[in-house]
Amino acid sequence: MVNAGGLGDSELRSLVLEELEWEPSVDAAHIGVVAQDGVVTLSGFVESFAEKMAAERAARRVKGVRAIAEEIEVRVPSHRKGADDEIAHRAVSLLNWDIEVPGERLGVKVEHGVVTLTGDVDWQFQKHAAERDIRRLSGVTGVINAIVVRPSVAPGVVRERIEAALRRHAELEATGLEVAVSGGMVTLRGTVNTAWERSAAEDAAWAAPGVSQVVNQISVRR
Repeated sequence: MVNAGGLGDSELRSLVLEELEWEPSVDAAHIGVVAQDGVVTLSGFVESFAEKMAAERAARRVKGVRAIAEEIEVRVPSHRKGADDEIAHRAVSLLNWDIEVPGERLGVKVEHGVVTLTGDVDWQFQKHAAERDIRRLSGVTGVINAIVVRPSVAPGVVRERIEAALRRHAELEATGLEVAVSGGMVTLRGTVNTAWERSAAEDAAWAAPGVSQVVNQISVRR
């Protein structure tokens, strides 16, 4: 089967495997890859949540990948496991030390290594920064990011800023992309050449102030 990038399933699988092996933060030896019609399924296990996320990012970088099914399991080695209360204390300290994150407005809950973040922030990058901090902690097997972004900018201003960001973005051709804003929700429509461009457009939308949800309806050309 030939996918949107003109690659057969076996060729796309090989390219993803090569990218995983190339990524220094990923041990590809325990990761399995299946490709079908541009949809890549990652399976197997890794030793940290950060490594799991790195594997997904590596797969998304490969031309021809249209979607990813993530089935990788985090298996923390016994010598690196920590009690939930220890993880919680380290998480709170890390959030309070990060100048990008309003740690005093956030809550942390840990259950069997899975960290749930709650509270509210003003910007989406603050929500991402908080999750990024927690991903790096040893013993963490998953992150549930329930932090809310509080809209504080008029929808028309948000739309204008996103459209300007799309035009500036070096990684995509923004001609024909449409942006609709309702409250804190942004909807993107249009067509791009690669899954990477689709992701880049979504990242640009998330960077706008007050955005709490992005509905990415951009399609990838076949």
